[in-house]
Amino acid sequence: MDKRRSKMCNPGRSALLSREHFGKLCPHKRMNETMQSAGSSPRREFVKMLLAGLISTVMGLVPLGAGLAVFLDPLRRKASSSGAIRVASLESLPPDGIPRVFPVLATRVDAWNKFKQAMIGSVYLRRTSDGQLQAFNVVCPHAGCFVDFDRDHYHCPCHNSTFTIAGKIDNPSSPAARGLDSLEVQVRDGNEIWVKFQQFQAGCAEKIPVA
Repeated sequence: MDKRRSKMCNPGRSALLSREHFGKLCPHKRMNETMQSAGSSPRREFVKMLLAGLISTVMGLVPLGAGLAVFLDPLRRKASSSGAIRVASLESLPPDGIPRVFPVLATRVDAWNKFKQAMIGSVYLRRTSDGQLQAFNVVCPHAGCFVDFDRDHYHCPCHNSTFTIAGKIDNPSSPAARGLDSLEVQVRDGNEIWVKFQQFQAGCAEKIPVA
């Protein structure tokens, strides 16, 4: 009676003996479990390598797509003419020495379209006291804002750069590193004013053309 009660009161030991006995009788089960565990490790490594390759491919396509977008961007327009452009007539420029603003129109093209007489910039034109013509780009060489002409000097409203009527720096404390950008100008056929329009880099003392 005591032996049976001892067995009934200690089921854990019986279960442990049963598992040990089952393990001895079924060694192939433990072998299968070991093989499954060993086989799952290469699969995990393969999945990791596959995911890493996919991520690398996607990351490589991002800059490629950005480069194609910039290359095919229809807004990257260029003027068809890099030489002189007809801007105005002598009749439209009074001989009073006061600068006047004139738009610069030229043909612009992109990847798919062609725009005739599109505005590519503006210039200040004036007749000097000796009858010569003078042309300046309206863009301030400091930060690229448009300058105004006020009475007897040019003034940039963005950072208060000032220039003389001849285009030179008016105030030594002016933030602009150089004077207004002068442009080549000539009269053709006795009445047509032609300007070789060009943009220049802002923020530097040198007059560097922008391609």
